[in-house]
Amino acid sequence: MVSAAGPRESPRPAGGPAKRTRLLEAAIAIADAEGIEAVSIRRLGAHLGVRPMSLYQSITSKEELLMHMADHVFGEVILPAKGPAGWRAKLEFIARAEWELCRRHLWLPKTVSFMRPLFAPNMMAHTEWVLRALDGLGLSMEIRVREALTIHSIAVAAAGSLAEEDCTRNTIGTSLRRWNPTPPVREWKTVNRTRFPLLSAVPQGTAEDLEGLFEYALERHLDGLAAMLADC
Repeated sequence: MVSAAGPRESPRPAGGPAKRTRLLEAAIAIADAEGIEAVSIRRLGAHLGVRPMSLYQSITSKEELLMHMADHVFGEVILPAKGPAGWRAKLEFIARAEWELCRRHLWLPKTVSFMRPLFAPNMMAHTEWVLRALDGLGLSMEIRVREALTIHSIAVAAAGSLAEEDCTRNTIGTSLRRWNPTPPVREWKTVNRTRFPLLSAVPQGTAEDLEGLFEYALERHLDGLAAMLADC
């Protein structure tokens, strides 16, 4: 998820491993339950029963906290030494693993950056795994890195819509579907059939099927990569 080309090293939280793990797990529990906006040093202090100022001995800023939270949950994915046979199966494996990770932690897409590489070992392990999966295919390192970032972004982009719905639910106390009970497709059919005949023919639920969108984006991208490799 981060580039190995000159990453800016982020300071490791102070204190022992158990203290760091307890802090990160508390922050993750809050984010999972209430959204990333609910995470703050003050809230963490109350959750852990300590003075908020004491936490600055372990975390110097919220940005650093979010980075360590993201790296911690990326460690939930067990990356096999070899993985399934073939480059395509390997890329499908890592993409679906990250998709499931983002679905478990809906705040995760908001914390991932492709432009601000940091020293996040678990996230870097995912990128290294993809680079290794593409080894021996005749691709330059530049193309392999771009491919790794593309695979990561497919999962993150699809999960971003889930994160937005979760944020809305936490803000107004209901789901988007309950908040707007008239499905958009039904509105097209009843209001815009003449102006938008093709949109009005879209099967209900197509746009809301984020699982289907993720799989479609992943498979079409891999089809394109297969075509490129065939031409090499």
